[in-house]
Amino acid sequence: MLETPQNVNRNLACNYDIFAMITQIYEVQTPKEADALIRLGVDHIGSVLLAARDWKQPDIGHTIREVRRQGAVSSLIPLFSEPETVLRVLDYYQPDIIHLCELLPVNGQAREKIDLLIDLQMQIRAARPDIKIMRSIPIAPPGQAAAVPSLAIAAEFEPVSDYFLTDTLFVTADEARDEDQPVSGFVGITGKTCDWQVAADLVKQSRIPVILAGGIDPDNVGQGIAAVRPSGVDSCTGTNAVDRSGKPVRFKKDLTKVRRLVEQAKQAGPCDEGRAVACPQEAKKQRAKEI
Repeated sequence: MLETPQNVNRNLACNYDIFAMITQIYEVQTPKEADALIRLGVDHIGSVLLAARDWKQPDIGHTIREVRRQGAVSSLIPLFSEPETVLRVLDYYQPDIIHLCELLPVNGQAREKIDLLIDLQMQIRAARPDIKIMRSIPIAPPGQAAAVPSLAIAAEFEPVSDYFLTDTLFVTADEARDEDQPVSGFVGITGKTCDWQVAADLVKQSRIPVILAGGIDPDNVGQGIAAVRPSGVDSCTGTNAVDRSGKPVRFKKDLTKVRRLVEQAKQAGPCDEGRAVACPQEAKKQRAKEI
């Protein structure tokens, strides 16, 4: 019998032991797009707050409420880390998950930053124990794994996290610089895969669910799941619409790509059993069959 951890949508009354590969899609900023993705079978809908000064965004609020209404799971990234503002954001939006993805020091420097972020997660847990915490773990691209102590970083954050999400960190001469990342000060939306062997080692090491992200798209998601055996997969850039030049367009999903990704992920089989998470979409399907 699989054990169900506590990180299940608190608004979903689920009486079924149903576990499947979680699919998570970012960056979803409108309720209309959230509705379309949930209809395609996406389990976690991720939205992004771009700045602390503009943290009240009506469309984001409507999106999270729509996700809740449909019984899916909402995840929210704040691109800022001030504890007071983050806590105000959580009280205002009440997402199921807060997803933190700050750029972490990888060469032993700036120890103070890691301590501050661990303290932030402790404050979140104390103030809002009903909201789960997802922490992005930086992993270098293939061939550069030694440049980023991903497993050591994860070990420090695990006691104050409910999920890990792998993501690709660009490194130059064994250093991760703000200016080399797509969003300065944060990890993610590179469109490039991380080192899957490190990601697989993270799954084996961790006692919490690990979501595989970093360049995941409909064409490689099956290979990624087979190589890493995560609890779920996350896609942003790889399921975005593209402009005439072929460049991904932020905040606009290609529904055909999303449909293919969900199909491939679900076909890959159940997630790692030791860290299984009840899947709201699968529970809804089961309930529908029994009515």
